[in-house]
Amino acid sequence: MDETVHSALAGWGDFYLITGTAAAALTGLQFVVQTLIASGAPRAATGPHAEESTAAFGTPTVVHFALSLVLSAVMAAPWPTFGALRAMLVVLGAGALVYAAVVLRRTRRQRIYKPVLEDWVWHIVLPTAAYAAVFVGAFLEGDGAAAPLFAIAAATLLLVCIGIHNAWDTVTFLTLQIRAPGGEHAPPQSAPPRPQGRRRR
Repeated sequence: MDETVHSALAGWGDFYLITGTAAAALTGLQFVVQTLIASGAPRAATGPHAEESTAAFGTPTVVHFALSLVLSAVMAAPWPTFGALRAMLVVLGAGALVYAAVVLRRTRRQRIYKPVLEDWVWHIVLPTAAYAAVFVGAFLEGDGAAAPLFAIAAATLLLVCIGIHNAWDTVTFLTLQIRAPGGEHAPPQSAPPRPQGRRRR
């Protein structure tokens, strides 16, 4: 292993251990919570519109946690050179940016929920910024430069925070839908965080 790579990444071991562990635990917890909510709902939303909404608001949350876990593993791996690490980060960043474009298209096409400004920020703007930081940081990585390492670390932590925020909004919304009067007779909306036309306080 190149000593330059080793010395540059050595100080980040604990950080990526924490973020990777948190991302893995939160991913599992997301599945558990979704299962509990689904088992408590008398009737699940079905049809193409429900699937579109889930793909736009629910699936990306798991992707954020998964990418945080992958980034933590990548940054903790014993890379022989900066070139190998840079190539992996470029692939991850580019793939994530493509996925961000897919999520944007799905969000605009789904018909169950009309996003408000906060939704666009947390579901589109911030994830895209995190993905872009990984992609740009990969090109600047090398020769012990500190700024790209901090940018990638910030992107990893931001993705965990985005996932926590979006998961909490989803769980809160679905819980309120299930417990609302008459909710047992109305199909719950998919993953959007708040009822249409209302702002969360």
